Amino acid sequence: MKILVFEYITGGGFNKQALPAALVAEGLLMLNGLLDGLTQIQGVDVVVMLDWRVCTSINSDGMRPCIITPDHQTLDELERLALQCDVVWPIAPEFDGILQKLCQRIEALRKPLLTSPAKAVALTGNKWQTFQKLTQHKIATVATQRFEDFYYQSGEWMIKAIDGAGCSDSYLVTDLNDFELRSGQLAVNGQFIVQPHIHGEKTSLSCLFKAGRGWLLSANVQKFNVKNQQYHLQEILVNVTSDVSKYQRLVVEIAMVFPDLWGYVGIDLIETADAIYVLEINPRLTTSFVAIQAALGINPCQCVLDLRVGEPLIYPQCNVPVIIKIPQDNHEI
Repeated sequence: MKILVFEYITGGGFNKQALPAALVAEGLLMLNGLLDGLTQIQGVDVVVMLDWRVCTSINSDGMRPCIITPDHQTLDELERLALQCDVVWPIAPEFDGILQKLCQRIEALRKPLLTSPAKAVALTGNKWQTFQKLTQHKIATVATQRFEDFYYQSGEWMIKAIDGAGCSDSYLVTDLNDFELRSGQLAVNGQFIVQPHIHGEKTSLSCLFKAGRGWLLSANVQKFNVKNQQYHLQEILVNVTSDVSKYQRLVVEIAMVFPDLWGYVGIDLIETADAIYVLEINPRLTTSFVAIQAALGINPCQCVLDLRVGEPLIYPQCNVPVIIKIPQDNHEI
C-alpha cells in the first residue's frame, strides 16, 4: 500500500511565505510521529510532502520525500502525488476551511482518506454547529453563543474563532473594557463564538471512530499558561489514568451523534467537580497521537489502517503516562 502523507504546515502549505515556527514545531511533532508509525508497518510505502525549509528536521529513510519549493503550486502537487498513491493521510488545521477543502480535493480524485471525510470536518470544525449538535443530543458541553448575539455580562469569557484550531484565535476577557477592546479588533476578522471561562482540569481524549462506533485509546491532561490574554499549551500528559470507563461512555455517545467521524480524532474536555464538558472535537491528528505508542505499546497508525477492513486491534502492551513538552518558539522561519 502506498500512502501519501501531507502535513499542511510542514508540507508546503506555507511554501510562498514565512513559516510560523510555533505551528511548525507542533506540525513536525505530529508528522514525525505519523511517519515513525507508518514505517513500522510491513507492506506500507510512504510518500511525504516536505517544505524545503524543514527537510533536515525529518528522517526520511525508507520513504519517498517530495520537496516543495516556492516555485511549486502545492495543491497541484498534492493532487499529482495523490493519483500515484493508494490512500492519502492529510494533517491540517480547521481554520479557514483548510482541512475541509483538502479532504474535498482528495475525495474529488476518488482516493480514500485515512481521516474523517469533508462533511464530518465541516461539522466538527465549526464550534457553533458542534455545540448545537451536542446540545440537541444532551451531551454536556460549554454554553456557546455567536459573537454577534452576545451582550457582555460580568464574569470571565472566552472569545474564539468559530473554526479555530488550538489557542491562536482564542482570547480571555475579564471585564467590559477587555471585551470592548477585543470586539473592536475582531469585528472584521471572521466569525467568532463566546463561551464562559470555566475553571477546571483540561483533559483530552485520543480516539478512533468508524460508522457510528468509537474506541478510546487514551485520556490525557493538557497544561497551559495564560499570557497576553491567550492560553498557551505547555505540555500534555498522555495516558494519565487506567480508569477510563467514564470517558469510553462519552466516546460511544459522540460516535453515535457524529457517525461520519472516521479514523483518529481528538476530543478536548473541561472537567469540574460536577461535570465533564465537551469543548471541541478535532477530526484529525492531535499532538497526543505522538506518545500513544510509548504509553500503550500499540501503533496507532496500524489501528487506523485496521479500520479499513474491520475493527481496530487495540491490545496494549504497556500502560504508562508519557509527557510531551510543547515547543514555545514563536518566530518565523
